[in-house]
Amino acid sequence: LKVAPGVPRRRPQSASHFRVVRAFAMISSILLINLKGEILIWRAYKDNVSRIEWQAFCNRVVAAKESRDKPVQSINGAHFIHTMQGDVVLVAATKDNINVVLVFKVLYKLVEVFKAYFGGSFDENQVRKNFVLIYELLDEVIDYGYPQILEADVLKKYITQGGAKSIDLNDQEQLKKITVQATGVCSWRAEGIKYRKNEVYIDVVESVNILMSAKRERLRADVSGQILVKCQLSGMPECKFGMNDKLVMSSTDRARSAEKGIALDDYRFHQCVRLSKFDMDREITFIPPDGVFELMTYRITENIESPFKLLPSVKMLGRNRLELSLQVTAMYDRNITATNVKIDFPCPRNTARGNIQKIDHGRARFEPAQGAIIWRIRRFPGRHEYTCLAEVELASSFTDKQWVKPPITMNFDVPQFTASGLRVRFLKVQEKSNYRPVKWIRYLTRAGSYQHRI
Repeated sequence: LKVAPGVPRRRPQSASHFRVVRAFAMISSILLINLKGEILIWRAYKDNVSRIEWQAFCNRVVAAKESRDKPVQSINGAHFIHTMQGDVVLVAATKDNINVVLVFKVLYKLVEVFKAYFGGSFDENQVRKNFVLIYELLDEVIDYGYPQILEADVLKKYITQGGAKSIDLNDQEQLKKITVQATGVCSWRAEGIKYRKNEVYIDVVESVNILMSAKRERLRADVSGQILVKCQLSGMPECKFGMNDKLVMSSTDRARSAEKGIALDDYRFHQCVRLSKFDMDREITFIPPDGVFELMTYRITENIESPFKLLPSVKMLGRNRLELSLQVTAMYDRNITATNVKIDFPCPRNTARGNIQKIDHGRARFEPAQGAIIWRIRRFPGRHEYTCLAEVELASSFTDKQWVKPPITMNFDVPQFTASGLRVRFLKVQEKSNYRPVKWIRYLTRAGSYQHRI
């Protein structure tokens, strides 16, 4: 374990960060506990939560397996905020009136840091093998109960382990860069990044959740989306990102553009986004981290476009025979083609055999393990309509229980289509060298919980 000299330890990253820290009550201690209630790691930043209170928490909550029910526990005036990751329970304790959501965020970021150091895994064995490294990390990421540096890329530059590549400890320029990154405004991006070709990629990925009734009425529809960015830009660029938000687009803009405005119900940003700018003009302004990161996640519940229309039918052909038919229509444009389309048409439990009578496109067969007719279509062009007709033979049973029909489920990928209608209006990149980056934007809609009752 090596720590680079000359690197200031645990200083607030900026004036605004300092104000946030002061408003955030202190974490008294951090513990890592196994499922037996044994303490693996105990790092105390204040001494107001005693070991007796910790042991009471371990005995009452962890060992008694009550930790999943109540993530926040209070024992003798001490508050224990905990989350379980595999066979390890991470706990933060305090006696102050603390921001619980922020503490959970710190615990989740700690897990990300540990996984970055342990090769993507985090369990009790890793904790026991690397307890010295964990104590050093806990000293760096939290100072006197206040969260500080929680970026694994920054920590890895001066806290290394084993044969990991470290910086040259005699290179004052490298040490100066680490100092600026660790204590500066942009801890997520280092200075001096250079690319021969400056490019930025934006992926808008949406999961559409739709539930249709047997009468073809929409019961539920919402979209959960994320915007992923791959940044290969030199220097310290400032990016401005805009989308067709109803609150931004004026009536004139909406009249000129064929794109409709969207209304975001919920959204969450990466820490690089300047929230004050977004609150004022609804523009997403940020200095991006280098590489791939999640810029924002969002949820939309209004004006959801269904990419497919299903028309199912079930007919009794006798006591032991059923006819299942399904007509699927693609509702998106002709120049768009869906891929990896998979439709599960459930069958009764006493189904003995399933025969495909007619299929327009793709392949279908009865799969006993799934208890359904599985219809797979590799490519589904827009505005096309396909039908599948199957006949099912039922085995004789002693019980005459009525078949409770599960819904038809569907999986698909539709590129260059968004069910919410979200579109990127602009992406501006400003940097002091005034280069012009190449910008790439892709859209993808996937099936979340896509169901149609029969």
